[in-house]
Amino acid sequence: MEHVGSLILMVISEILILSLALFLRKQKRSQLKIIFNYFLLCLFVWTFCSILQIVFQNTDIDPFFWEKFAGFGVCFSPVAFLALSMVFAKTKINIKLYQILLLLLIPITSIIMGFTNEYHHLYFQHYSINMNEVVTGSYYNIYSLYTYTLYGIGIFYFIKYSIKNSGFFSKQSLLIILGTSIPLLVNILGAFGIIKMTMYMTPISFSFLAFCFAIAIFKFKFISISPIAMQNIVDRMSDSFVVINENNNITDFNKTFTDTFKLSSNKVRNTNIIELLKEDIKLEENLTNVENAIKKAKTTSEILYFDKEFKIGKKYFSIEISNISSKKNYLGTLILFKDVTQHIEDVQTIKDNQDLLMEKERLASLGQLIGGIAHNLKTPIMSIAGATEGLSDLTKEYETSIGDPEVTIEDHHEIANDMRGWITKIKDYTEYMSDVITAVKGQAVTLSEEQAVSFSMDELVKRVDILMRHELKNALINMNIKMEIDPNITLKGNINSLVQVVNNMISNSIQAYSGKTNEKIDLIVSKEGENITISIKDYAGGLPKEVEGKLFKEMVTTKGKNGTGLGLFMSYSTIRAHFNGNITYETQKGEGTTFHIILPVQS
Repeated sequence: MEHVGSLILMVISEILILSLALFLRKQKRSQLKIIFNYFLLCLFVWTFCSILQIVFQNTDIDPFFWEKFAGFGVCFSPVAFLALSMVFAKTKINIKLYQILLLLLIPITSIIMGFTNEYHHLYFQHYSINMNEVVTGSYYNIYSLYTYTLYGIGIFYFIKYSIKNSGFFSKQSLLIILGTSIPLLVNILGAFGIIKMTMYMTPISFSFLAFCFAIAIFKFKFISISPIAMQNIVDRMSDSFVVINENNNITDFNKTFTDTFKLSSNKVRNTNIIELLKEDIKLEENLTNVENAIKKAKTTSEILYFDKEFKIGKKYFSIEISNISSKKNYLGTLILFKDVTQHIEDVQTIKDNQDLLMEKERLASLGQLIGGIAHNLKTPIMSIAGATEGLSDLTKEYETSIGDPEVTIEDHHEIANDMRGWITKIKDYTEYMSDVITAVKGQAVTLSEEQAVSFSMDELVKRVDILMRHELKNALINMNIKMEIDPNITLKGNINSLVQVVNNMISNSIQAYSGKTNEKIDLIVSKEGENITISIKDYAGGLPKEVEGKLFKEMVTTKGKNGTGLGLFMSYSTIRAHFNGNITYETQKGEGTTFHIILPVQS
């Protein structure tokens, strides 16, 4: 028997196709699964008829007889492949009846042409198993153009969205692109006589496609994928999120989610979110409320919030649930977990210590603490608000661009890059704020005048550096820290008050430059005799003569309506009262000003 090798390969292909079909029966029903099954059916019919053609090649049956029936698979497979690629790209599609009829017009016409070919020869003028001997009719060119166009569009969708979703889905997409490119290339080479081959090479090459699909399904779970754009961006989000389908199974999530709850990707994907919350995340309270909110989110466009934070382990989270849809098609539900543990702990710390701070530090110390927090957090909070507004505008721009034929791939990448830029900025601001809160929390530890606390110069400078970093960066001012003593030398006293005094003086030096950038401030820690001196030096031109004589005696300011004079006045009072120290200054017109905080070393 001729073509035994081709026969064996096609039988293997049929077995593989049947195995895939049986495997898909165990998967939950979805549009992607249905269309994939149609595509497998086309491949099965095509290959099966080719097998029959080889088996009956030495009989009186004309080989073209089997080609007619193979046409049911050959002609409809491009349509199935196009639909498959569109579902991969958009998760779910709605196709109207007239659109289906238009897509099937050429395939149906081609089948009719095949069965009636002997009367008009518009499909094949001469049919042969060897592709280089085939003489096609005029209609065959129309069919070929249509087929290659559909396959080309399908491959374009796979390439476009594999790049767009590069995080989780690039391997699956590359496998599918490779699998679909091989049969298309083989068919082109054979059709144009570039390489001599038989008609059987095309269905054999499609067995390679089936093999690639098998890897994508069994290894990477391609069938369960619901592509969500810009995975590389959302993995950088500080908040955790999951996306669930209509069956409440998790189809997508970011790395923050698995890291936060210490779960593996294999454990999370395709797991029911309710079961995950109950068993692995151990969300013990209000689980019923979460489940009801998930159900409600499927029917509303509102973002659902909860009045109370959820305690999971030793952390607290606020949860937001919202519907994901495209052109009124439900795609899934987004569940966002925001870690608010630090916020709750700091709020509780401030609440617990507020009365004690007012009693121990009196009004001056409390004013210093609150002023320091506001001073250091105001700028990043405003920046985050601005970044959020920028992201909101980009989101609206992205939503309006969906489906717009004038919006190019480059436009989408440009939007993604802009969003990535804003997210990076927000992350920087939140990390800085977290450092500030941690430093403030350390400063807010209960202190009493009767029980002095020891702290090193290194610890003091580190806290100052953390709290002033953003303000210096925002003003484009460099601070040079010069430690001229052993950093492990310790003092006893209220480190919180001392940090606030140093921070206030650094802020004054920044503001003295009146917006000038690329300037510098020196923070020098030295020792003279039995005293430690902390010097803050700027080069902003010096103090006006009229304020020098009364700088520490009353509330005086050089900032006009933007200043109160409270900072230096209270700083001086704090150093005198809590450290038995002193503050002096040196100023020179046209040069700059240096403030010296002099602290005696206790024996």
